[in-house]
Amino acid sequence: MTATTTVHKRAATGSLLGLALGDALGFPTEFSDVPSILAKCGPWREMELPTPAIVTDDTQMTLALGRGLRTAMDRGVLGPEMAEPVRQEFIAWNRSPENNRAPGNTCLTACDLLERPDRPWQDASQIHSKGCGANMRVAPLGLVPGLSDEQRAGAAQLQSALTHGHPTALAASDLTAHAVRLLAQGAEPTGLVGLLRSYAIENRSRYHHRWLGDLWTRSQDPGPEHFIARGWDECLEILGRLQDAVRTVSPETDPCLATGAGWIAEEALATGLLCFLLFADAPLTALRRAACTSGDSDSIACLAGAFAGAHLGSDAWPTEWADRIEYQGELVTLGALWDA
Repeated sequence: MTATTTVHKRAATGSLLGLALGDALGFPTEFSDVPSILAKCGPWREMELPTPAIVTDDTQMTLALGRGLRTAMDRGVLGPEMAEPVRQEFIAWNRSPENNRAPGNTCLTACDLLERPDRPWQDASQIHSKGCGANMRVAPLGLVPGLSDEQRAGAAQLQSALTHGHPTALAASDLTAHAVRLLAQGAEPTGLVGLLRSYAIENRSRYHHRWLGDLWTRSQDPGPEHFIARGWDECLEILGRLQDAVRTVSPETDPCLATGAGWIAEEALATGLLCFLLFADAPLTALRRAACTSGDSDSIACLAGAFAGAHLGSDAWPTEWADRIEYQGELVTLGALWDA
């Protein structure tokens, strides 16, 4: 796909709106099993966007990361110094009265620790947490134009490590940003899992020292390569399960049964991707399937929406949904900046 068609489809706007729409659709169904969701919402293929269309910390933290990246890139080439503006945005989110959407404990704990100016950010990182809180917000790094592969990977892992330092959280964030980037650039959904597996194998023992510093020393690993390989290996295992699921799973069954409930990073990535890949050309159906799951429905649906929007662009979403989403103005402004 040429650069002009990528701009024309407005992948960044589509991805950010899709992420927020999935988040709002999955917010009321999180913590419920599928029979309860069906009893409350009716047939899953007819689920309607709630009124008002309120999002969770997933979208709030995506916007916080987006603002931090904008500040960093206004100052020059994106590098490890982005940690400071992103840290400030995460602290501001943590303090905000709007932060009342059942945020994850890892984010809250890490953001409290990030307020200590005398300590390196690596000390705040929750080295044993691989909750999905880091990859649910990483989509902007797949959408920002003009980054090298090294910048995108390093920045995706760094933004994860500010809160979730487990190597699987780092690898899953890197993979999520890479998937969004591939789809925005026109990669075919049918080949996506294969491309992600190749990427994981290629990067399996690559520790981004420039971006992560001595983060790995907080773990029990004998060295940085050993540390990061643990994360990639867990992601490779779930990508294998995803590859089988795409071929064999009935769209009518709960996707969490195939690729996991999504509370942890690699499962959120795989189950979000599964919902997208089952309905690659029916984005609303993908969101509805993701929202009608027994696991972390808002995070699964927000990832499915980010993938679908990157693939199909802003026209994927009906105006009557897109216009009602909370933070619509900021999502569209950020998307337009990156689409330009």
